[in-house]
Amino acid sequence: MLRRRRRRGQKGRIPKPIRLGVHPHISTFIPYPQTNLTPIYLEPAELEALRLVDLEGLSQEDAGVRMEVSRGTVWRLLQSARKKVAQALTEGRPLMIES
Repeated sequence: MLRRRRRRGQKGRIPKPIRLGVHPHISTFIPYPQTNLTPIYLEPAELEALRLVDLEGLSQEDAGVRMEVSRGTVWRLLQSARKKVAQALTEGRPLMIES
């Protein structure tokens, strides 16, 4: 499944689509008890990079081949996803997966 990315702003080239292997069946993780109601939004591409590298144990290079993006893009997505997940866990905030 290809996922189009949106350009932020008016300048620059249009981003290349990212191939997603699995579409998540759930869209929200809510901690109990909730201490902070402001959700953190995780992009599907970030979730896919996290799944491929951390769950399946692929290298960033192999994950980039599967997602049809560069290794640098996988690294950026992975760093962003890890930061968001860690923030949601430590602050007790809901984690929402954008669709």
